Amino acid sequence: MDLFLENFANLDSFLTIWPLLLQGVQLSFLLAIVALPLACLTGLLIAVLYSFEHRWLRALLLVYIDLFRSFPVVVLLVLIYFGLPFFGLKLSGFTAVVLALVLNNSGYYGEIFRAGINSVPKGQREAARALGFKPLRLVLVIVLPQAIRNVLAPLASNSLELIKTTSIASMVALPELLRSARVAQEQTYNPTPLMAAAVVFFVLLWPLARWVARLERRMIVSR
Repeated sequence: MDLFLENFANLDSFLTIWPLLLQGVQLSFLLAIVALPLACLTGLLIAVLYSFEHRWLRALLLVYIDLFRSFPVVVLLVLIYFGLPFFGLKLSGFTAVVLALVLNNSGYYGEIFRAGINSVPKGQREAARALGFKPLRLVLVIVLPQAIRNVLAPLASNSLELIKTTSIASMVALPELLRSARVAQEQTYNPTPLMAAAVVFFVLLWPLARWVARLERRMIVSR
């Protein structure tokens, strides 16, 4: 036990590297608060446009969703950060990570919102049309409030996954939490920084994970 603690929970190593971990936490948090709302709003726009029932528009949206959901987000990041410069477009590491997260997750959010919109009874839409509601107003006022409530649990679950996926930033040498822990490990020759990073992830994300579980139980009970 003493040997385990010396290697994986070394207090001296932690006190040496905690500023690096703090820097990593800040960058991971910044990536999440930028990418998450952009991905969510893009997914919502996709779902709203899909609800207008235009054949060609739906086909284009399905191509977008299937394309970017089929690519692993790490592959998307590599293509964006290392591939686009060959076409004359060089993005910063931060921008490339955010774009990869948004492109990948907006497809998932779009499908979640689309399922929510489809869960609203068609009779409500027909009644709104009879009252003179225009298509956009119908979606925004009648459909979306109910749709979001119906899919709140999967929305929260996908958001949790997006936050964890910010660790891909280490691929482009951004000092997010995981990369900061690896750099600290190289400095201390000790795995304590990686254990500390795991603990930080757990402490930050566990409350959100419990909230997601509670929402999922509520959905099951309400059915």
